[in-house]
Amino acid sequence: MNQQAFDAAKAAYQQGDWAGAVSALRSAKQPGEVSGEVDHMLGNSLMKQGLYADAADAYASALNDTTYGKVGAISCNRGRAQLAAGDLDGAISSLNAAAADPSYATPYKAHMALGNAYTKRGDLRDAGVAFRNAAIDESNPDPSRALTKLGQCFMDLGRPVDAVEAYRTSLDFSTPLESQNSIYADLGRAYVAANRMTEAVDAFGHALVDGSYQLSPDAAVAYQAAQKAVAAISGNGPSSTDAMLAAAGYGGTGAYDPLDPTGKSGEMMPSPEDTGFFSVSEHDLVQQEKEDRKMHRKHSHVGLKILIVLIILLLLAAGALGFAYYKGYGWPTQQTVVENLFQAKTDNGDVGAYLSGSVTSDTRSEIEAIIPAGATVTVDGTDQDMSSSKLLVTASLSSGGSQSYVITMVRDGISWKVTSVTLDYSSQGGSKTTASGATSSGTSATTTSGTSATSTTSTTSTTSTTSTTA
Repeated sequence: MNQQAFDAAKAAYQQGDWAGAVSALRSAKQPGEVSGEVDHMLGNSLMKQGLYADAADAYASALNDTTYGKVGAISCNRGRAQLAAGDLDGAISSLNAAAADPSYATPYKAHMALGNAYTKRGDLRDAGVAFRNAAIDESNPDPSRALTKLGQCFMDLGRPVDAVEAYRTSLDFSTPLESQNSIYADLGRAYVAANRMTEAVDAFGHALVDGSYQLSPDAAVAYQAAQKAVAAISGNGPSSTDAMLAAAGYGGTGAYDPLDPTGKSGEMMPSPEDTGFFSVSEHDLVQQEKEDRKMHRKHSHVGLKILIVLIILLLLAAGALGFAYYKGYGWPTQQTVVENLFQAKTDNGDVGAYLSGSVTSDTRSEIEAIIPAGATVTVDGTDQDMSSSKLLVTASLSSGGSQSYVITMVRDGISWKVTSVTLDYSSQGGSKTTASGATSSGTSATTTSGTSATSTTSTTSTTSTTSTTA
């Protein structure tokens, strides 16, 4: 190797002089010499100049140096160069090789690029699998981006309910420093496509709350349609689905189709059986998950893995989940929703995210006022069925002592939302309120539909919890 030329190349590379680095690197090797280090740096410099086909050739030369190693990183770079040069088949081959390298420390990079390559080729199923793999990779510092891409795959496949879950989880993994406006806008479009108009209006409201984000034309149309639908319901308009969609501007020639929000196909939404998004066996998924855990131990995206597995189970084990749904189970669980509600009050966060869409603004204000900040909550008992639930909760206050509450909830998709929060003073009278609301010798205060009531009896009293209705 011409060490002087290589040192000059490194100096130019560090200064961002890509043309100078390329010139020096081409002089660094002797004729017939193989050097993975030189060709790796040469490929990077060519990429910076936009010479993607040349960069792909340089990376291929670097791979010829078996002593250099870094097969995963170089193959990933080569796949990106091939993708930028328009060589989709070559890119997919290189990126799969990168992801298969057990020594590659950041395979999520290859999976993200692979998802983009499959998307360009129109293979949405394999694109979704690639973005899923990127999201659950424990080395990925930003799973939110992969989840957003996964949500778009679901939307393009005509699967808006699955897209909603992907976008909601993307919000959970996005950092406070990031702008969540675009994710909320995507979530709003998914809600409209899923015919969940109240939640769509709320999502679009979050996207526009600071005035820094402008909706795309498709999102703007969806937002207007959702607003019209909600206004029609609030104004005692038609309550059936067909009438609501008609009032929102759906139907007729050129109308916005909630099952095809991007307007690309104009066809009917395919069934899950037709798309076969995750056409693998549960055994294969378990084995792959074990291999992933052996390879990567840097971070713990446990909550994300649970959600992804839940989506898969929704597709592969609908019968078992249907039974769990019937028995009142959900995800997130009632306990998690309650804990998040109290934590939101402590963090001055959005308490409304955990409340039912039927809760009025007055009731929301009263619920926010009745929940203490800094409290740690435990669930003492539940009384649940398929569509409603009551929880008896004890809050350990930051100032000392504790307070009991009865939380009433309703089903919201596969999860739960709060409709009312009730102070329970029955323990002061010698007995405790059950989750179903029965008390003895006590006092209770209830937050319902904008009013508060306190009742006290000398013998027997019943805690009255009235759910807010639309």
